[in-house]
Amino acid sequence: MKPDGFSFTIEKQFEKARAATYQTPHGVIKTPAFVVVGTQASIKALTPEQAKEAGLQLIFANTYHLYLRPGQEVLANHGGIHKFMHWDRPIMTDSGGFQVFSLGASIEHGVGKIANIFPAEEGGVLKTSARVGSGKSLVEINNEGVSFRSHIDGSKHIFNAEKSIAIQRDIGADMILAFDECTSPLHDKAYTKKSAEITHRWAERSLKYFNQNGPKHGYEQILYGIIQGGAFEDIRTESAQVIASMGFDAIAIGGNLGKTLDDMYQILDWTMPHLPESKPRHLLGIGDVPSIFEGVERGVDTFDCVSPTRNARNGGLLKRFDDDGKRTNKFRINIKNARFTNDTRPIDEDCGCYTCQHYSRGYLRHLFKAKEIQGQTLASIHNIYFMEKLFKDIRQSIHDGNFAELKQEWLGE
Repeated sequence: MKPDGFSFTIEKQFEKARAATYQTPHGVIKTPAFVVVGTQASIKALTPEQAKEAGLQLIFANTYHLYLRPGQEVLANHGGIHKFMHWDRPIMTDSGGFQVFSLGASIEHGVGKIANIFPAEEGGVLKTSARVGSGKSLVEINNEGVSFRSHIDGSKHIFNAEKSIAIQRDIGADMILAFDECTSPLHDKAYTKKSAEITHRWAERSLKYFNQNGPKHGYEQILYGIIQGGAFEDIRTESAQVIASMGFDAIAIGGNLGKTLDDMYQILDWTMPHLPESKPRHLLGIGDVPSIFEGVERGVDTFDCVSPTRNARNGGLLKRFDDDGKRTNKFRINIKNARFTNDTRPIDEDCGCYTCQHYSRGYLRHLFKAKEIQGQTLASIHNIYFMEKLFKDIRQSIHDGNFAELKQEWLGE
């Protein structure tokens, strides 16, 4: 990797799975790694110190939201996002492209990045009648860029490739993303092809502007290109080849990843062979346990997702086994259930997190039922620790050559 302060060194591989050291201007990331989402320069309910104590290596902030509030000038005047939020470890920012999706096709199709990201997954049936046309898009997309209305005050704004990179230069994240358009699982092939072609043009413009306009805060940044193409093999493969050939420092896999988890795994199988071995690979918006194992197995290095912390704030606590030794449903329990009222045990007796070392299930349930903010804090600490421990074990299994066994232990029958 070219920019000063960055390097990506693969230390060990188990088939396609890789364990690497990812050096950035704000510290080292051991990969595979999970990136917790801190949308508005904040991990909801946690201080940076609490997040660090839970083992968090890096966060993912949101260009669109930070552009609207507090504004790129405020972040620039503070010397960048690290100083602004008192976080001295690595930070990624997206391009604003996903917010184009959120304000556009997501509303029209009723498909979100968490709820309904895989709309055919529940029961195996794609239910579209109540979703398509359920809302009016707040964006207009053309070859030049996107015009949209703020979700805060309705004011009109324009994003394009150059503006997205300029904002991310002001924000000052270590790793930033090229501007792209994210398609929905309900978009047809013709729209998906046109969208991918637009994304490729925006990628060229993003890279050109990035190379012509340097960093603002005294340290280098690197730029990720984003692969699109939906669930269509020829479009996805072409996009992977185009983005990989452009000279980006790293690659992200984004957009519509199909209607089921199996679709996503197939998309990764199409995509990964076309990516440079020497560059970091990020899978956008994915953070469930099965997908993490499947992604790592195919060579993904980093993952971001809001679900561990969002679930925590709603009482969904990550746990591998229930009290009978059986695998929990979706690897979590609902701490608000009445059965935990008098339970004096920690969430997980084998967990080393601050929450499990000091608080009972009964107390956590009380906090959630009483709507005390401390409940969200303690739950978030646990869920981040759970994810970091999972990734630490995955990294170790790659080094030890037993990744397949670890995957079987977690996911096997």
